[in-house]
Amino acid sequence: MENTYLKALHGMETIIPDWENPMGSFNKKSYMGVFKEYYEKHLDIYEALETGYISAVDKDQYLLNMANAVVESAVSAADEVKKKSKKNAKMIDLNLCMVVYVLPGILKYGGESAQPFIDILLKRWKEQFPSSNISAAPFEDIEAGFHKKWCYITTAVCETLGKPDDCYELTLFRNYRDGYLSEQPDGEEAISEYYDVAPTIVKRINRLPDRREIYESIWKQYLNPCVSLIEGHEEQACKELYIKMVRDLQEKYFYNN
Repeated sequence: MENTYLKALHGMETIIPDWENPMGSFNKKSYMGVFKEYYEKHLDIYEALETGYISAVDKDQYLLNMANAVVESAVSAADEVKKKSKKNAKMIDLNLCMVVYVLPGILKYGGESAQPFIDILLKRWKEQFPSSNISAAPFEDIEAGFHKKWCYITTAVCETLGKPDDCYELTLFRNYRDGYLSEQPDGEEAISEYYDVAPTIVKRINRLPDRREIYESIWKQYLNPCVSLIEGHEEQACKELYIKMVRDLQEKYFYNN
């Protein structure tokens, strides 16, 4: 029991991947393979966590100890960064690793310990990092997000405003995507990057009580002006504004909701 406990505890101390640029592998082409490699590397840790949980007399305390080990490793990693701007970037990386690798890995292994452990881990993470509000999702749900159609945010906005899927605005944006944007040297890259983050942004906004007001603001600030730019044959200006929208929404909703 003691060896299993220590194996699980030490595993929790290293379960957050220490990658310089975790966002670099979070894309349609790379994510499945990187996650599979991460998951297989940590199989013995998941097994030790589950075995220790089943044998533990005080299961809540056992899981709390494991959660504290994960959180303390994140605190140590963040404390190594001295500059505030870089510390913020480090926290973004830690949140990303938790959301797309650590939590999905635990869920994928399953067992009796998975859900109660995630519940305690998320609570401790929030206590330690109040500005972070991460949640758990299965790997399959995250990976499926890469296969949604472009115009994901625009579709969500139009649906909220009562516009049908074949409305003028969505048709205009789809034609813009398939025509002007896809033909630009960096067009496919821009579409792919959008593809990677937009489903999560929409999912996070949809959880908020003021989501209608948020979508109305997105329409007024970004999308309606983009419509005017396309109509005025100012395609490059539309591209720049649309990319700005995605960047702004990513910063506000991708990590912290």
